Amino acid sequence: MTDSRYLKRTIVKEEIASSYLGEKRSLRIYLPPGYNEVISYPVVYCQDGEEFFNFGRIATTANRLILEEDVDPFIIVGVEVDTSIRTAEYSPEGDRFEAYTSCFTEEIIPFVERNYPVRRTAQERILAGDSLGGSVSLHIAMKNRTLFSKIISLSGAYYEPSLKLIAAEQDLSYLSLYMIIGLQEDKFTNSFGTYNFVELNREAKKLLEERGAKVEYFEKDGQHLWGFWQKELPEALMYFLK
Repeated sequence: MTDSRYLKRTIVKEEIASSYLGEKRSLRIYLPPGYNEVISYPVVYCQDGEEFFNFGRIATTANRLILEEDVDPFIIVGVEVDTSIRTAEYSPEGDRFEAYTSCFTEEIIPFVERNYPVRRTAQERILAGDSLGGSVSLHIAMKNRTLFSKIISLSGAYYEPSLKLIAAEQDLSYLSLYMIIGLQEDKFTNSFGTYNFVELNREAKKLLEERGAKVEYFEKDGQHLWGFWQKELPEALMYFLK
């Protein structure tokens, strides 16, 4: 049975107006137990913010880690996305990719840092994402090495355009990644075709390590579903926050 303390979560909903996207973007912000505005906190920025909270149960997991596992309190910022244009924003070939990544670094982060006591160094910011959310997190970090150095990649969608961008880099020694891929993701079918996500993640890992990145990498039984990622989130968060 879930401890009732884990369910007493403080989640604030915010909305920002983005000049890059030409629209408003919603955020979900988790505040840890004992939240105090005079204390600064590490921060986890999640792509697919609504899914991380609803399907990944990240707020409940965070409460448990803080209350039971002696993890220092941290803030979570879930950046929501319209699924109908998700690929356009998260894929390097998408027509909204540059606008989204600029919104993320130049509008969302400054808004959070103006309004919440989050820490402001690359070592204290973590990017997290599933599938294309994992790969766009890496691309944001590669484009902004002074902002980010830590990435949680849950079954990252490292298609050919992403692999080419990684290969084009010379030095990624500032990056530290926690990568997990499900062994049953070897024939994942979406609207673009059927892909072997296991091989794509292995190739991404190889390219990253060749360029000096530190990669904590796991292959486990699992499918391309939140049921798999939800179970893996606690270890992924503890890797960077414990």
